[in-house]
Amino acid sequence: MLRYTEKDGAVTFQVRVAPRASRSKIAGEHDGALRVRLTAPPVDGAANEELVRLLARELKVRVSAVEIVSGHSSRTKSVLVRGADSLALQKLGVPRR
Repeated sequence: MLRYTEKDGAVTFQVRVAPRASRSKIAGEHDGALRVRLTAPPVDGAANEELVRLLARELKVRVSAVEIVSGHSSRTKSVLVRGADSLALQKLGVPRR
């Protein structure tokens, strides 16, 4: 199950990124983190930018509401999404904890 924290109208969770995929999509959950496949390579922040755009689109929030808190150069990242909650995560197909 996805591990996340909810506080002050925002949700924080871990994301495990797989760059250079054939298409960008949310691929489920693994070891408490959201699995995301991205077409962008991990070069010059391209994968991070694509991750932010994909999460904003899927969670129906502005791009500016999605922030990578830690792990900018790692496959495992901590992401903060303002204006989202556990119900929004459920819509991604991630079960409640």
